[in-house]
Amino acid sequence: FIGSAGQSFGAFAAKGITFTLEGESNDYFGKGLSGAKIIVVPSPKARFNPSENIILGNVALYGATSGKVFIYGRAGERFAVRNSGATAVVEGVGDHCCEYMTGGVVVVLGETGKNFAAGMSGGIAFVYDKNGNFSKKFNNDLSDIETLDEEDLYALYELVDQYFQNTHSVNAEYILNHWKEEKNKFIKVMPREYKKVLQARKLALAIS
Repeated sequence: FIGSAGQSFGAFAAKGITFTLEGESNDYFGKGLSGAKIIVVPSPKARFNPSENIILGNVALYGATSGKVFIYGRAGERFAVRNSGATAVVEGVGDHCCEYMTGGVVVVLGETGKNFAAGMSGGIAFVYDKNGNFSKKFNNDLSDIETLDEEDLYALYELVDQYFQNTHSVNAEYILNHWKEEKNKFIKVMPREYKKVLQARKLALAIS
C-alpha cells in the first residue's frame, strides 16, 4: 500500500497475511490483529527523520492477539493498549503505551510519553532508554523496571534484526552495529504478577 491509510488499517488481519504500507496510518491501526504481519515505513520521498516523527495514529494494536508489527516511525498515544499477544517494534510512542496490556512483546527504540505500562498485567516491553529518563515516565503500579538477562538480550537482538531487515531503520542498524555498547541502554518492563506466572511455569517444567 502507498499513501495514507485511514482508521483501523489491518484490523483483525489473520495469520498468513502481510501488509506493507509506504506512508502513514490513522487511529486503531492493527486493531484485533490475529496473526498477520504489518510493516509501515515512510515514503521514500519523505525528508524527515522517522525516529522523530509520528506516522501512526492513536490506539494502535487495540486488543491484538497475535502477529508482528514493524513501524519505522513514531506512534501516537495508547500504543498496544489491551494487546494480548502481538509483537511490535516502533521507533517511539506517545503517552500511555502498553496500557492494560496482558500479553505480547513491545520494543520501543526511542522516546516514550508519560504513564507507560499503566494497568499492564502481562506481556513484556523493552525500551531503548538512550537518554536515561524513562523512569520518570513509567507507571510502577503493576510493573517493575528490570535489567535484561542473556536470554532477554538474545531475543531482543533477534527482534531488532528482524525489524531492520523489514524496515531498513537507520536507528536499528546503529544499535545492531554497536550492540556491545547499546544493549546496556535497554531496560525491561515486567509486570509483577506475570513474572510470578512465568517463574511458576519454569519451575513446573523443571520438575516434570
